[in-house]
Amino acid sequence: MKTASRPDPIAFAAIVLAMLPAVLDQTVLATALPTIATDLGRVTDISWVVTGYVIAAAATTPLWGKVGDRYGRRTVLQISLALFLTASALCGVAWDITSLVASRALQGVAAGGLMTLAMASVGDLVEPRERARYQGYIAAVFALATAIGPVAGGLLVDNASWRWVFYLNLPLGIAALGALAARVPAVPGSGETARLDYAGSALIAGATSALMFACIWGGDRFAWGSTEIVGLLATSAALAVALVFRERSAADPVVPVDLLRTRVVALSSAALFLTTAALFAITVFVPLVLQVGTGASPTQAGLLLIFAMAGITVSTNLVGRAIHKTGKYRRYPLIGLALMTVAMVWLAVTIEDTSRTSIAIGLTVFGLGFGMVGQVLITAVQNSTDRARLGVAMATTTFFRGLGGAIGAAVLGTIFAARAGLSPSPEAMVDAAQTVFIVATPLSAIAFVIAWLIEEMPLRAAQPAPQKAAPEGQRPTASAA
Repeated sequence: MKTASRPDPIAFAAIVLAMLPAVLDQTVLATALPTIATDLGRVTDISWVVTGYVIAAAATTPLWGKVGDRYGRRTVLQISLALFLTASALCGVAWDITSLVASRALQGVAAGGLMTLAMASVGDLVEPRERARYQGYIAAVFALATAIGPVAGGLLVDNASWRWVFYLNLPLGIAALGALAARVPAVPGSGETARLDYAGSALIAGATSALMFACIWGGDRFAWGSTEIVGLLATSAALAVALVFRERSAADPVVPVDLLRTRVVALSSAALFLTTAALFAITVFVPLVLQVGTGASPTQAGLLLIFAMAGITVSTNLVGRAIHKTGKYRRYPLIGLALMTVAMVWLAVTIEDTSRTSIAIGLTVFGLGFGMVGQVLITAVQNSTDRARLGVAMATTTFFRGLGGAIGAAVLGTIFAARAGLSPSPEAMVDAAQTVFIVATPLSAIAFVIAWLIEEMPLRAAQPAPQKAAPEGQRPTASAA
C-alpha cells in the first residue's frame, strides 16, 4: 500500500469509478424519459422515476454513513455498489411503470451509500492537506460525466433502447467492484456493538419523505395552503422534533447530535444546502431559456452548459492545488459564493436579451464560483472530523446537499410555473426564468454569510495509516486522527 501522501492511483480511480454510475445515471436518464413514458404507457407517473430515486437516496444516506463507520467503509461501499447494479439490471428489464419506479427507488437506496461512502473512503486514502486536490479530480470527472451524459443518453435511445441507459451501469460497476477488492485498503470499522439506531433511521426517512412530498406536490397537485400540504409539512416537523429527542438518548445515534453541534459541520451543511439549491436554478432553467428564447436545440442547450462545467473543473483543480501548497482553504468558498452571486445577478439582469454570449458569460462565472465551494467545504468537514466518524460526517453533508437540490428544484419549479402561467408564451417563460434567478440570488448570498462564519482549522499534514492486520469488524487499536 502507498503512503498516505502518495495514495495508490488505482485505488483512488476505483473509488471514483464506484461513484460514477450514480452520477452518470441521472444525466443519461434525462434524455430517455420521454421515450420511457411512451414505451411504458403511463406518462402521468413518469415523474416518479426521478422522484422515487431522490427520496430514497436522501432518506437512507445517514444510515449508510453510520453502517460504514461501524463495519468498515470498503465493505459497505461494495455492498451499496452491488445493490445499485442489481437495481440497474431490474430497471433495464422493467415491464411497466410500477416495476420501473420500484427498481428506481431501490437504486436510490443504494445511491444513498455510494456518494457518502466513496467520499469517506477518499478521506481514508488521502491525507487532509491533499484531499482538496484529489476531490478536484473527482469534480473534473463528474463535470465531464454531466456534460456527456445527455448526449450519451440520446445516442442510446436513438440507436439501441432506453433500457441500455441502465445497462450502461453494469460494466462500469463490475470493474469498480473488482478494483475496490484488489487495491483499496480495508480500514477497520469502529467495532461498535450497540444496536443500530433503526428508530432514528425511520424518523429521518419519514421526516425527509414528508418534506419532499410537500415540495414536489405543493403548487402542482395541491395548493400550498391545502390540507394535504399543510399536513405533510406538519408531519415532517413533528418527526424532526421526535428525531432530535431520539438521537439524544440513542446508544449509537444514526446522526450524532454532537456532530451537528460542531461548528464546521453545521455551517458547511447549511452552506451546501443553499449552494446546491442555487445550482438547480442554473441546470434546470438555463437550458429551458436557451431553447425557448434563442431557438437552441436540446443538444445545443446542453452543450452550452459546458461553460459552467469547464468553470467548475478549472477552479476546483486550481483551488485544490493552492490548498495543497498553502494549507489555507477558508478564502475559497467566500470567493466562490461571491462569484456565484454575481453570476446569478448577471443572468437575472441579462436573461431578457436571451443572448447566448451573455448566458455563456454568466455560466462560466457561476461555474468558476461553484468549483470553489463544494469540495472545499467537504475538505473542511473531513479535516474537523475523526476518521472513525468520517462516514457519518460525509452522510450529513451529502444528505443536506441532496435535500437542497430536491427542495430547490421543487420550490423554484413552483415559482417558475406560477409565473409562466397555464399557457406560457416564449416571452412569459423567459420572464418566469428571470424571476427564478432573482429568487435564487439570495441563496448564494446567504451561503456566503454562513461560509464567512466557518473557522479555518490547520489542515493536518498526515494521518495514521490503516492497520493491515485488523479485520474490518474489530475496533482499531490506534487512535483515529
